[in-house]
Amino acid sequence: MAKNAARPIFRCAECGHEVAKWLGRCPECQAWGSVEERGVAPAARVLAGAPSSVARPIGEVDIESARANPTGVDELDRVLGGGLVPGAVVLLAGEPGVGKSTLLLEVAHRWASTMGRCLYVTGEESAGQVRLRAERTGNLHDEMYLAAESELSSLLGQVDAVKPSMVIVDSIQTMSTLSVDGTPGGVTQVRSVASGLIALAKERGLPIVLVGHVTKDGSVAGPRVLEHLVDVVLQFEGDRHSSLRLLRGIKNRYGAADEVGCFELRDDGIVGVPDPSGLFLTRREKAVEGTAVTVIVEGKRPMLGEVQALVAKTSLPAPRRAVSGLDSARIAMALAVLEKRGKVNLFQKDVFTATVGGMRLIEPAADLAVVLAVASAEREIALPADLVVLGEVGLAGEIRRVNGVGRRLAEAVRLGFKKALVPPDAGPLPDGVRALVAHDLQTALDVLGLNKGR
Repeated sequence: MAKNAARPIFRCAECGHEVAKWLGRCPECQAWGSVEERGVAPAARVLAGAPSSVARPIGEVDIESARANPTGVDELDRVLGGGLVPGAVVLLAGEPGVGKSTLLLEVAHRWASTMGRCLYVTGEESAGQVRLRAERTGNLHDEMYLAAESELSSLLGQVDAVKPSMVIVDSIQTMSTLSVDGTPGGVTQVRSVASGLIALAKERGLPIVLVGHVTKDGSVAGPRVLEHLVDVVLQFEGDRHSSLRLLRGIKNRYGAADEVGCFELRDDGIVGVPDPSGLFLTRREKAVEGTAVTVIVEGKRPMLGEVQALVAKTSLPAPRRAVSGLDSARIAMALAVLEKRGKVNLFQKDVFTATVGGMRLIEPAADLAVVLAVASAEREIALPADLVVLGEVGLAGEIRRVNGVGRRLAEAVRLGFKKALVPPDAGPLPDGVRALVAHDLQTALDVLGLNKGR
């Protein structure tokens, strides 16, 4: 073979990683059977050509074209970092029935009312079905255009005809293109359709929102390269038995990637919840054993959450450990520390732990609230009703410091809490709260009187 002859290249269909020869498993993402031959690559060096634009000092680059335009939905704008940037491609993923289409109809209505014409392309439902939902939720506007398409070229034709200032595609898995083989939703089709829509967005400065499905483990369905191609990835979460919905930023090229927006799904649509702490607390006239309140931070937003625990004797040889809204592996570790370091007897006892309002508590700062709720339930001694608990619990029983204690306690004070059990060296605390410091788990149990009568 000649030295400068072209050679074949192989690319992973999941992550786009290129290798020089075929492999059964991608060395980058570890996916099996995803490496495919993708034509040939020239061995000779590519000669320099004319630049497509003139390089300028960074201070002279115009930034007006990259400023975000608000969608009119405040909680969505919070997660996006201010709104939709011209030419941005946003992927909104979530489980079926969580409310993705309802949210985007609200976005389309607000956008049409303030920014201009919006095109909503549906590939999963008929235009009539979407029209009925929009009427039920009060999201009808003359500048909202609706089309039922499932082929990329037809979608592009709709864009040329309508000339919208924003496009919503529901969903990317239902779209296909005749230029490549494969079934809709397959790796090749999803990648090709996404590439075509991204090229359209960048060429015309047109923001495009793509709806994506999720797999059983909660990750975005389809090739992983889809998440790399788009500018923003949002995850819409919620328990179907609860009205609360959380919008999490997973990837954001234009803002913070850890922000969270809160929504409440109602019969007449979806509304933002700017102050969600009240949804995660149970208001009682008197304290009840087995409950503890903590403060977590989602993005930049502190939110109060309540942990409930129930401890009951059992005759089963293997006591049950049921968890709802918490990390089961972390709960198992916390219960072991409580039994070993806190001397709380959980032998032949079922332990049930849960959160209130559908909240998920996975932050280590909630460890102390979990173990104290379980200890309170086992000892049948209630914690003070005006107490919040903060701290990570280590395997040695020590209570470790968490970040942003002052900001967390400021939110607790705003909602009427007057006491706080905190780790040592918690930093400056806001006025109106009395700090109870505990270095380890045994100290925390003593301070709260959970060792009485032991």
